[in-house]
Amino acid sequence: MSKTQTPQYPSAADATRLALVMAALKLFGRQGFDGTSTREIATAANANIGSIAYHFGGKEGLRLAAADHVVATIQAIASQALGNTGLAQPQVVSAEEAESQIEAAVERMVGFMVARPEAGEIVQFVLRELSTPTDALDRIYTGVFEPVHRRLCHLWAAATGEEAESERVRISVFMMIGQVVYFRIARAAVLRRMGWVDIGPAEVGKVIGIARENVAAIIAVRKAGKP
Repeated sequence: MSKTQTPQYPSAADATRLALVMAALKLFGRQGFDGTSTREIATAANANIGSIAYHFGGKEGLRLAAADHVVATIQAIASQALGNTGLAQPQVVSAEEAESQIEAAVERMVGFMVARPEAGEIVQFVLRELSTPTDALDRIYTGVFEPVHRRLCHLWAAATGEEAESERVRISVFMMIGQVVYFRIARAAVLRRMGWVDIGPAEVGKVIGIARENVAAIIAVRKAGKP
C-alpha cells in the first residue's frame, strides 16, 4: 500500500444496511415476507427498527435490497467461470473451450450451492419468490436467471453444435443446473441417504466429479449426433 493510500472500511451506516439485508434474506426465506415483522429483522440485525425506513424506505424496499444482494452474490460467482454473464452473445469459442467453461461453471455451482452455508439462505429466499412472484423475483430473473442461463446455452451450443436458443438446449441447461440445486434443496435427505454427517470438501469433490462426468457424457452424445 502506498503512502497516499488509506484502507477503506465500511461505515457504520453501511454495516447496518448490510446487517439488515442479511437478516431480511434469512427471515424472509425462512418465514415468508408476510410472516416476518420489521421488528424481528431489526432485532436479528442488532439495529434500530427506524433504520429500515431510513435505508430502504420500508419493508418492501428491504425485500428488493435482499434480491439485489442475491443477484450480486451469484453474478460474482458466475463471473469467475463465465466472465461477463450479461453478454447475450458471448465471444465465439472452440468446442473444447466451451466444454471447459461449462465444467468450470458446474464446479463453481457445486462449490457455492452445496458447500457454502449462505447458499441455503439464498435458495430459501428465491424459492419463496418463485412460489409467490413479486418485483424481487423480476430483479433476480433479469439479473441472474436469464443472463446466466443464456450464457450457458451459448456455451452448450458451441460445445455440441446445437442451436443455442433451441428448446432442447434450454431444457438441457436447466437440467444441468438442477442436478446441482438438488443437493441444496434436498440437503437433509441427501445426508441421510448417503450416510454423511455433513457435506465437506471430500463430499463436495465427489459431487463435482460426478456432475462433470454427467455433463461430459451428455455433450459427447450430442456431438456424436445420437438421439
